Amino acid sequence: MDRTMPARLIDPATMARLTALADLDPTLVVDDFTTPEATAALARTEVIISCWGCPPLDATTLAAAPALRAVIHAAGSVKHHITDACWDRGITVSSAAWANALPVAEYTVAAVLLANKRILQLGADYRRARTPRTPGDNIGNYRKTVGIVGASRIGRRVLELLRPYDLELLLHDPYITADEATALGARAVPLDELCSASDVVSIHAPELPETHHLIDARRLALMPDGATLVNTARGSLLDQNALIHEARTGRLHAVLDVTTPDVLPPDSPLYDLPNVLLTPHIAGSLGTELHRMATAAADELARYTEGLPFAHPVLPEGIHRTA
Repeated sequence: MDRTMPARLIDPATMARLTALADLDPTLVVDDFTTPEATAALARTEVIISCWGCPPLDATTLAAAPALRAVIHAAGSVKHHITDACWDRGITVSSAAWANALPVAEYTVAAVLLANKRILQLGADYRRARTPRTPGDNIGNYRKTVGIVGASRIGRRVLELLRPYDLELLLHDPYITADEATALGARAVPLDELCSASDVVSIHAPELPETHHLIDARRLALMPDGATLVNTARGSLLDQNALIHEARTGRLHAVLDVTTPDVLPPDSPLYDLPNVLLTPHIAGSLGTELHRMATAAADELARYTEGLPFAHPVLPEGIHRTA
């Protein structure tokens, strides 16, 4: 992992647990598998605990790690470092994607509820005018419709958190049946219908070739006047220029935690549009939330030492449609 990660990721109690479970040197942090230090460690390594910044585990690296049996990823996606060579070798992989999904879902729920209350606009108006104005009749969350795009870990958690509210929940996911959507508390609908019917559309699909610009100009045009788009997935899933056009007219609102590029250039109009809330990719685990992912990794290491299967395995047959 990145050399700065352990101090932020692993609290003292979890580090003590990890060192009790395995022969682990807390000072050995590898971000390059080709160094003499890394090569010496790989020769005797059975389990790698990885996080953001882990280099690829390719065939050359695996050849230097004959005892390697498992990778426990203390973060979300493993696509950056788990290669086909890992699957060919039969290495078992675990991910803390479920743990990283929790703060993203919490951010999303907050965005949905505040969007329907028009907090961003009413707060700005109040600050500017120094006197409250009467909100429109359509403000509020009662009986509003929220459309969730993607029954991912995050999408499912968002649905779970929104169920207690008086909302109609719609779901689009090509791999989910109507009965499965009902079990999640939502109604399965085609994506065009979801966009047309929703007061808030929230994107939770993976970044894949087939999801590029999934929400394009046509689907943005389907959204009702005053609707809000929330994107905590990846910037590529949204036609950003089309959104800018819609937002400039004032017709749509947006909450964007991800953009294309991830850090926008200083002249991007998204910075200045009053109906767009930009945050710098903070929906995922930050601060104390990182410790949850380290705890998840320690739990998986404990299962491994007991000869138990991982609780949160990553399987090669499903990786093509996950983030």
